[in-house]
Amino acid sequence: MMKGVPYHFTVAILALATTLVSAYDPSPLQDFCVAINNTDSAVFVNGKFCKDPATVTANDFFFPGLNIPGNTAASKLGSSVNLVNVDKLPGLNTLGISLARLDFAPYGLNPPHTHPRGTELLVVMEGTLLVGFVTSNPNKLFTKVLNKGDVFVFPIGLIHFQFNIGQTNAVAFAGLSSQNPGLITIANAVFGSNPPINPDDLAKAFQLDKNDPAAVTANDFFFSGLNTPANTGNKVGFNVTLVNVDMLPGLNTLGISLARLDFAPYGLDPPHTHPCASKILVVEEGTLLVGFVTSNPNKLFTKVLNKGDVFAFPIGLIHFQFNIGQTNVVAFAGLNSQNPGVITIANTVFGSNPPINPNVLIKAFQFDKNGALLVGFVTSNPNKLFTKVLNKGDVFVFPIGLIHFQFNIGQTNAIAFVGLNSQNPRLITIVNAVFGSNPPINLDVLAKAFQLDKNLVDYLQKQF
Repeated sequence: MMKGVPYHFTVAILALATTLVSAYDPSPLQDFCVAINNTDSAVFVNGKFCKDPATVTANDFFFPGLNIPGNTAASKLGSSVNLVNVDKLPGLNTLGISLARLDFAPYGLNPPHTHPRGTELLVVMEGTLLVGFVTSNPNKLFTKVLNKGDVFVFPIGLIHFQFNIGQTNAVAFAGLSSQNPGLITIANAVFGSNPPINPDDLAKAFQLDKNDPAAVTANDFFFSGLNTPANTGNKVGFNVTLVNVDMLPGLNTLGISLARLDFAPYGLDPPHTHPCASKILVVEEGTLLVGFVTSNPNKLFTKVLNKGDVFAFPIGLIHFQFNIGQTNVVAFAGLNSQNPGVITIANTVFGSNPPINPNVLIKAFQFDKNGALLVGFVTSNPNKLFTKVLNKGDVFVFPIGLIHFQFNIGQTNAIAFVGLNSQNPRLITIVNAVFGSNPPINLDVLAKAFQLDKNLVDYLQKQF
């Protein structure tokens, strides 16, 4: 009988762990699962039926109109929120992220509320906001005045607010770490429930004691400077300011980050992946050609975005943004990880340290040119290569999302067995995805990303 106790205890702990893991948006088991209101669909994920992948288009990842101010006069509080969640942008299904535009009239208020399923990361575009959140007991308030370009993070599930303390309109954008973060407005939920909460309960509940503050301050959740353009005077004409956990310590454990992207005319954010995050992007100024490539069969989804347009990039897929105009472009992106990582394909493949064996690259890219395997993987920046020659019985591990390879350097056949920690781990072959996508990625994008002549890019695309 005593032997059964540890077993049942273990089962209980595992059950609890499973419940906790399921409390957040689950990790996707495919490149995407575009939501559709069709009960005849065979696949049902995250409360949504999935569209047939063969009929998915770039428009399923696109939403226009976030450049249009919300109607703050329609609210007695003087605020308006335009939330782009999975109901408005079906491509967000399973990607674990959403985006919102917040408009405030002078002295307008987004009242105390919570998002039960999402952390919120907010950047002020215009005006001045007083913001704050309150922890669970001991009910400590963290508050800060934000100006244009300032960033503040609100932890998942905590009561928070934003208040325009200026005499002019204010505008902000917020990324949220769920495709459907939910909203509970405290005053409405407590005093406007249906049926009403017993008045005696409310009278007693609101006689609460206050507690002593802890050592953390509001500055731990605050970052200043996203109104400042980055220097795009580099060979790709692009720069990014990423506000991740290294720059904003309060993001730790909150599962979200934010970035400002600046493009010179014809500037390029070259093909890259974020191994740990989906991304949702809104164009603030200018025009961008954007796109991503699925894992095999390497289908390209591409779209031209103008001011106020929104596009979603699924986690781990190769994607790019290219300024096709003659003026500067500014965009903001939310990512559903405190440290999403970045793998720039050209830098990783051709700029690793130490370099990848040339024979590997020659064969992979079809530029020409058998028991033991040369294997390796490359980290996200600074693109460090870890490589090893494996013989019979040797074991090597490749971390999730990182570019890796295996090359038979012997004169005989080689056989290997692998285990992967997913029922559907998916596969992105870099050269096929970049040079063999369908339709092809724009020649200018690849020529600039890989610093190649267009004729060579055209040749490479014909090989794949």
